Amino acid sequence: MKVQGKVAIVTGGARDLGRAISVTLAAEGAKVCVNYFDNEQDAKDTLDLIHNAGGEGIIVQGDMTKAADVQRLVGETVKAFGEQIDILVNVVGGIVGRKKITEQDEKWYDFLMDVNMRSCWLCTREVVPHMAGGGSIVNFSSLAARDGGGPGASMYATAKAAVMTFTRAMAKELGPQNIRCNALCPGTIATSFHDRFNTPENRERMKQTYPLRREGTAQEVADLVCFLASSESSYLTGTNIDINGGSFFS
Repeated sequence: MKVQGKVAIVTGGARDLGRAISVTLAAEGAKVCVNYFDNEQDAKDTLDLIHNAGGEGIIVQGDMTKAADVQRLVGETVKAFGEQIDILVNVVGGIVGRKKITEQDEKWYDFLMDVNMRSCWLCTREVVPHMAGGGSIVNFSSLAARDGGGPGASMYATAKAAVMTFTRAMAKELGPQNIRCNALCPGTIATSFHDRFNTPENRERMKQTYPLRREGTAQEVADLVCFLASSESSYLTGTNIDINGGSFFS
């Protein structure tokens, strides 16, 4: 029970990586607020998995690029579990689509930056006042932030690089309050993200270039998040951790 009695918010916590993280934290003893955007059934299914794991949780709808929705999310968490929030996992984000620089307009730029960076900033800003007893923030960057991303992913890569820098800045600012801030930089993880934005042929080709010759799993990412959320990682802050099967170095 690595996070026994802790209170956690997982944005984008209803499916794929977010679901695995929500269920793992709950199974390890945390009380989890699962945020979802538009698919209530996914959120309900995740809550069922939390209960089946012997955990406690709630689901809250909200657009994490909107300050009012973020405030409501935090308010519902405090109402359900008390003033202290110990863990924030900023999963919300995505590539959305692929466009060359000459095809991008201001609306595209704003949307990619909002969903990946603004959401992280807003949630951190609202949760920190509730971490009076210390806490752990885990942000999601990407391998794309390390290598510039694949074709048409320049703005996604740029936004995720901003998340990396924000993570380092928050580690400095919040460290004296015993709030740690770290980020993950996943490579290819077997989720619906790659089902939508990659082809089976390209995924198979890519796997053969990775030292481990396979994609990662959502559970492997969730286990790392749980480690960063727990006291086992108490001297880790300001890190951007690669979890990619060695693909960045291949």
